[in-house]
Amino acid sequence: MTDAERREAARQFYQKWVNRGKEDEDDRSYWIDFLQDVMGIDHVTDRIEFQKKVVGPDGNTKRIDAYIPETRVLIEQKSLNIDLSKPQQGHDGMTPYEQAKMYDNSLPVSEKAKWIIISNFAEIWIYDMDTRVPEPTKFTLAEIPTKYSLFEFLVNQKQQKISQEMEISVKAGEFVGLIYDALLKQYINPENEESLKSLNMLCVRLVFCLYAEDAHIFGDNGHMFHDYMEQYETKDMRKALIELFKILDTPEDKRDPYDTSDLSKFPYVNGGLFAEENIEIPNFTDEIRDILLAKASEGFDWSMISPTIFGAVFESTLNPETRRSGGMHYTSIENIHKVIDPLFLDDLKAELKEIKEIQVLKTRNAKLRAFQNKLASLTWLDPACGSGNFLTETYISIRRLENDIVSTLKGGQMQFVFDEDFSPIKVGIDQFYGIEINDFAVTVAKTALWIAESQMMKETEDILLMHLEFLPLKTNANIIEGNALRVDWNDIISKDKLNYIMGNPPFVANSGRVSAKEASVKAMMTVDQKAEKQELFGNAGGTLDYVACWYKKASLYMKSTHIKAAFVSTNSVCQGEQVAPLWKQICEEGIFINFAYRSFKWESEASKKATVYVVIVGFSYDKQNKNYIFENGKVTSVSHINAYLIGSEDVFIEKRNKPLSQNALPMHRGSQPTDDGNFIFTDAEYNDFIAKYPSATHLFKKFMMGKDFIDRKPRYCLWLVNVDPSELKKYAPIMERISKIAEFRKKSTKAATRKKADTPTLFDENQQPSTNYVAIPEVSSGNRRYVPIDFMTPEIVVGNKIRIAENAELYDFGVLTSNVHMAWMRATCGYYGPSYQYSINIVYNNFPWPTPTTEQKKKIEETAQGILNARKLYPNSSLADLYDPLTMPIELQKAHTANDKAVMQSYGFSIKDTSESDCVAALMKMYQELTKE
Repeated sequence: MTDAERREAARQFYQKWVNRGKEDEDDRSYWIDFLQDVMGIDHVTDRIEFQKKVVGPDGNTKRIDAYIPETRVLIEQKSLNIDLSKPQQGHDGMTPYEQAKMYDNSLPVSEKAKWIIISNFAEIWIYDMDTRVPEPTKFTLAEIPTKYSLFEFLVNQKQQKISQEMEISVKAGEFVGLIYDALLKQYINPENEESLKSLNMLCVRLVFCLYAEDAHIFGDNGHMFHDYMEQYETKDMRKALIELFKILDTPEDKRDPYDTSDLSKFPYVNGGLFAEENIEIPNFTDEIRDILLAKASEGFDWSMISPTIFGAVFESTLNPETRRSGGMHYTSIENIHKVIDPLFLDDLKAELKEIKEIQVLKTRNAKLRAFQNKLASLTWLDPACGSGNFLTETYISIRRLENDIVSTLKGGQMQFVFDEDFSPIKVGIDQFYGIEINDFAVTVAKTALWIAESQMMKETEDILLMHLEFLPLKTNANIIEGNALRVDWNDIISKDKLNYIMGNPPFVANSGRVSAKEASVKAMMTVDQKAEKQELFGNAGGTLDYVACWYKKASLYMKSTHIKAAFVSTNSVCQGEQVAPLWKQICEEGIFINFAYRSFKWESEASKKATVYVVIVGFSYDKQNKNYIFENGKVTSVSHINAYLIGSEDVFIEKRNKPLSQNALPMHRGSQPTDDGNFIFTDAEYNDFIAKYPSATHLFKKFMMGKDFIDRKPRYCLWLVNVDPSELKKYAPIMERISKIAEFRKKSTKAATRKKADTPTLFDENQQPSTNYVAIPEVSSGNRRYVPIDFMTPEIVVGNKIRIAENAELYDFGVLTSNVHMAWMRATCGYYGPSYQYSINIVYNNFPWPTPTTEQKKKIEETAQGILNARKLYPNSSLADLYDPLTMPIELQKAHTANDKAVMQSYGFSIKDTSESDCVAALMKMYQELTKE
């Protein structure tokens, strides 16, 4: 299911179940509807058990309302309006959660609930049973249409946590923002660069102190920092903080042995976090005191934050650029795992699982210890690490594997006696390397790793039932400040010692392809960035986005090694004109794509959300027999993945000025005004003008750019071809517009445009057909299955954002609007934000047309006419309405399906067995045949 389909299904689920629900009558229907319609699960009744029997503590048989075995979800359902927080009559005074927990206690160990859900139809409360003290994350029925994605844990075994951790981490970021803003006002010179650096470091230290007291790193008293600061009056808090920072950086053996003050009780931290004594700290105010002590300390538990999420939230909260563009951005843990799971984590988990299944205890334990040593020997590099979220989540994931080893070795023993060769923790943060150009992000990344180290040590303590010393911090010098494209990665870590490269390099575009929606996550390349790209690619890199540099630099660094790499990047690098200049050279050097996520939506968690579409590409110099393509929740194993992320041999589609297929019509773009808007009139402007000058109608034609075409709402343009100059001088407003066009063109940086200032009455380019033609918009929404295409007449002028095939017939229209051409277009087109960008020289001119029989061609003509007939049934609907996935009429859907079948038959494709990827792979083979010399 697409996001749009799931959103609509969730809305319908809400509409169906709002204000209804009885426990004994409706619980089955409610959860079947939710799993089937909202979560998109087939054969639901095979995957959920209703009224599952358990034997209660009293020896009597009880029944669990619903249980999902594969994800170990236990559901206790109550009727509408039942208060989920209160004891229930007839259940021995237990609350619904206590009742569910009693059932869970009666289950065998292998079936113990990972999640407990209690619900009254209007509310769903979720308990994560892996937490020390499970607290409910609460959703209302009305929230389901916007938060359905948080319920993936119902069907996804890999989902470890839900929104609570995210919400706490984001809330922590909000506190940091409040502290930052309040402190900033107290600086003598708040614009000074050194003052701002001091403020950033001050915030990092305060966050560490807040976390350290809640996580009991400072000691068993969970309020040490708060209590220490609270005893001082506001005017003395600055001095108190300076003294605290100094003591935190002083080893115990270097301190005053006679000091018995509260300050002396703080432990030595080390790690360089408090080493700089000269940071500028302003005077405190009552506002700062209140935020720091009452809000951020007393009322909040910092130990519950996710260092993976919080690190990025923290950095973006204090980064002036992200603050201006709408605040917090971070890569979700789910998306990080799309990179690290297939890159290395899935294999490591599988290896551990196989070891744990060994029956001979001595052999198993020896292999477990060897596997722990293997984990401790691995190294990772993120060469654009930002606040370290990829490194942090990887560290947590590897440490959890190590903790699993320790737990398995411990078995059921109450105490675990170590021998000389065994340490419960061998994986360290010194195995993780990062390069980041922003100095503050480097500090945040180090801090996030320290927090992650603390949390994972706590999990180890819970397994061993013993205390482990966290402080002093280990020096974390492997996160390097620098420009990843300028520094030698071998100076960071020798390629002979590295195992994996991963990350999310900057979303920076080569040219003006960026849409307004993307503006806060994707920018334009600077002069320096273009120079960096030039150094790596030479003149061949002209069209490439900045992210391509990381692929190139990684491939050079990885040469003659077994290093595996994976990057998230805008899908532009595997689409359209960027594929050949990037991948042809890299693949010829010996790089293989080992796995890939085809294009999917990547949303930033910002108050002003920005969306881009991305791919994930895993690559190395090692050829694999099985390579994996991930798309829409499905995984396909193929023998080879090419640069278009298709299961096919390598092919590189380059610009072509004429159609490759001999039976294809030539295509060109529409007319380009280059007028600063002066040729174009809106409906209102046109009507006002004609009301004043009724004799001027012959000077106008209807006009369409791409959006006008899709909306079926033409505007008007001045069309002054062969108009007598004396005629024009009758209309002062027209002469004024012509004058503005001339001035606008004269200021152009292009010589050809400046020359066109001599003919300001004419469009810059007149490409208007004299016959009927097929029109295709250059840019069309990526949500549509079909790019809207239509026949047009020469009376309507189309602009340069429309592609034109003159003298087109029904057959041409049928092939172009088919799922075959759409599949080719999606694989080879460029992207403008989330929208398709149709290219003549890449998409159209390289498209392999079919060679149908007479009967097949006739069938395509018939089905093409069927599409036009279906559209006529809805004369008041725009093409946008007709091709919206949620509103596309059934008649039009059926007409397109018939046309798709007719076109596929003309290619000899199996209608039942040919997926879109199969279709593109076959077309690429045809392309290779057609381009053979």
